[in-house]
Amino acid sequence: MTSSGQLNRHIVVRFAPSPNGLLHLGHAYAAMVAHDFARKRAGRFLLRIEDIDSGRSRSEFVEAIENDLRWLGLDWDGDVIFQSERLASYAAAADRLKAMGLLYPCFCTRSDMRQLWEQGGRPEGPDGPVYAGTCRHLDPQVASKRAAQEPHSWRLDVAKAAAITGPLRWIDERQGERLTQPERLGDVILLPKDMPVAYHLAVTLDDARDGISHVVRGEDLFAATDIHRLLQALLALPTPIYFHHRLLLDDKGEKLSKSRGSASLSVLRAAGEDGYRLVQNLRAGIFPVGISLSQA
Repeated sequence: MTSSGQLNRHIVVRFAPSPNGLLHLGHAYAAMVAHDFARKRAGRFLLRIEDIDSGRSRSEFVEAIENDLRWLGLDWDGDVIFQSERLASYAAAADRLKAMGLLYPCFCTRSDMRQLWEQGGRPEGPDGPVYAGTCRHLDPQVASKRAAQEPHSWRLDVAKAAAITGPLRWIDERQGERLTQPERLGDVILLPKDMPVAYHLAVTLDDARDGISHVVRGEDLFAATDIHRLLQALLALPTPIYFHHRLLLDDKGEKLSKSRGSASLSVLRAAGEDGYRLVQNLRAGIFPVGISLSQA
């Protein structure tokens, strides 16, 4: 779907949902903020489907996403982009990081991680307990032999990577210039054992490939930007400007999510709700009963 009018090709924003479930009101708010950010600046608004999780992604959810956005009156420019068509580029970037000696195989299972966390002593990061670096300390020859025989993921050695890049900064339009602290998230997984690539690496590469000038997304991903900025520096990628917007919360103060069973837009659409009016209300700060906006 292509919007009409003269576009500012220098401003490019994206909305990038995963087709592993139906969109809910929180997605509608995120899509609206990104869409309006681009349109107010005469920029381009892209729709990217993050479908790298082949075990959970469904074509019917892709169709529902497109129908929901049309119903909301949030048009996008150009063809829909699919991450699943870019697996080779993710693998190539991972190979570059391996060649730099920045990735190491991790054999820890979820039960191993849970046991370590239960034992305590792990520093708390923005997204929970930080990985202790257990497999980072394995003898390289032992790790290589095990990697040839055992399932494993690949983690980024954040301290080693940060020593190469030195101090880095990025700009958030709400909070100003930020100095990266990627160690707060620890050695994140870039290649999971059961997927071709993890979110951190895929989204960083995709934003560069799509020419995204402004990453407009929820404030729950604010801390993750430090890792993305680090990867940009390591892979010689451009750094966009960021805008982390507030989130819609339910009556318990939790962000809306698929896993929590937040009501889908498809249900509202089928019930005869007016999508355009819904978006107008969101723009005006008028939310359904029980829904509120996170604190600034």
